[in-house]
This record gives sequence, structure tokens and C-alpha cells, in this order.
Amino acid sequence: MHLPSIRQLQYLIAVVELRHFGQAAERCFVTQSTLSSAIQELENMLGTQLLERTKRKVMPTPLGLDMAERARQILQLSAEMVEMAQKEKAPLSGPLKLGVIPTIGPFLLPLVLPTIRKSYPKLELYLIEDQTARLIERLNSGEIDAAILALPYELGALQSAGFWREAFWVAFPKDHPLSQGGSIRSIKLPSDQLLMLEEGHCMRDHALSACHLSGLQQSATFQGTSLYTLIEMVAGGQGITFLPQMAVDSGMAKRRGISLRPLAEKGPHREIGMAWRSTYHRKHELQLLMECMTSVLEKKTGHA
Repeated sequence: MHLPSIRQLQYLIAVVELRHFGQAAERCFVTQSTLSSAIQELENMLGTQLLERTKRKVMPTPLGLDMAERARQILQLSAEMVEMAQKEKAPLSGPLKLGVIPTIGPFLLPLVLPTIRKSYPKLELYLIEDQTARLIERLNSGEIDAAILALPYELGALQSAGFWREAFWVAFPKDHPLSQGGSIRSIKLPSDQLLMLEEGHCMRDHALSACHLSGLQQSATFQGTSLYTLIEMVAGGQGITFLPQMAVDSGMAKRRGISLRPLAEKGPHREIGMAWRSTYHRKHELQLLMECMTSVLEKKTGHA
């Protein structure tokens, strides 16, 4: 099946709008005979008349008007295809759907987004917060382009790279017997007072793994949906919990009657990284994004 060419559609639109072959040819920078022949070929291909021709004027048929409108839509889509391809040439421009887990997003994004927007003003960043397992499902289905996760995590066929590492702290109620002092070993922590994130949050597993406390999942006295909930519970004297360095640096535990002590087990206790599909065509841009975030974090924290 033969299809109309872009040039034929351009010629048709020009004639329909100007109602004159000579003026349409001038607009399209071709001779009148070239334009007329191209439209005749278009009519022969479609098997119908698009224009009524007389010696003095040319008028589109009702079908010709409809075809011209459809031609405008096709040319608009063609122009958008070219624009999309041109955007791809510029690093970190155009839309990017980025997932992020709840134990990272509220602390990382406020730090890095201003610099990202300044460095890459043409980037259209869409952020989706969800737990790790669901973000991986969205990645595999193509719903999102990449995801910021805490590593290690079983990613299947996905590719990943880390761009930041951090340690865990222990948050105590202000009047807790263990609230004062330097670093504390996990063996000294009262497991029956431990407040944890609910199942599905990978920080829960990372914290227990760092403390060699994998058997404590069932002994936690409370399972929260967010770090903010756990902090409120600690401030209310309901128990103790783990916080990542990034949350501590954010100041979320200050002004809330919370005491913090670093975990003595050798860190870093988790790695923050990005995951993507192996077939994703903008992998080099994700590397630029990670480098940008690393640079910001180094400046904010004063260490690499």
C-alpha cells in the first residue's frame, strides 16, 4: 500500500489555505508544475478528487478539506518526532520518570533538586515515591525510567550503580538510660523496645543486617509506615529506632526530644544507588544525574 509523502501533504495544505496553485508553489519553494503534479499523484493514489480546478480558481472538495486537516495533524506529529530526537541530543533534557523510596526521597531530593534544575533546566523530572519492590515492578514494566534505591537489593536483570553510602544512627527518647554517650554497639540495644518500619521497606532489612539482628523482625514492638512516624513514637517514649545518616543530617530528629547515638558496627551500613533496565537508551544520562547528586552531597556533608 502506497502512503502519501510529507511533501505531498505540505503541498495540499498550502493549496487548500491559499486556494491558488501559484501562491502555494511559492510558499513551498517549488515550481507550480511540480506542486500540481504532486497533488495529482496524491489524488490518483487515494482514488478520489481533493480539489476542484478551474482556469480562475481552485476549491477544495469536502473530502479535500478533511484531508488537509488530517495532513496538518500528521505534520504536527512529524514535527514533534523531530523535536523529541533533538531533545535526546542534549544531555538530561525532556521527560524522565524517576522512582525513589520513602526512606531516601524526603532527605535526598530537597538537597539535590535545586542543583539538578539549575544544571539541567530542560529536564522534565517526574518523581514517583514507592517501596522498592513496587518500583522494581514499575521499572520492569517500563512505567518509570529509573529508580533511586538502597542497596544491596535483589534486582534481577536490572542494572544498578551506587552514588552514596551512609551509616545508621540509633534514636532514643531523651530520658532513655542509653540516650547519652558516643557510638553504641547493637548488642547493647534492648530489642524489646525496637521500633521498625513495616515489611516492604528495605531500610528495615539493611538496619537489621548491619546489626546482625536478622532474627529480630518479629520482636519489634511497633511497625511504622514512615521514619516520621517512628520519630514521633521515639519522642513519645515508646521505644528506640534506627535512622540513616541522611535523615539525621536533615534535622528531622532535632527539636523533638530525641537523642542520637551512632551505631558502632563498622559502616557504611547501606548504599544509595540507581537502578535501570539494561535496554534503557539513556543510561549515560543517568550517570550524569548520579554524578550531579554525588557532587551536591559531598558539598553538603563535607565528605566524599
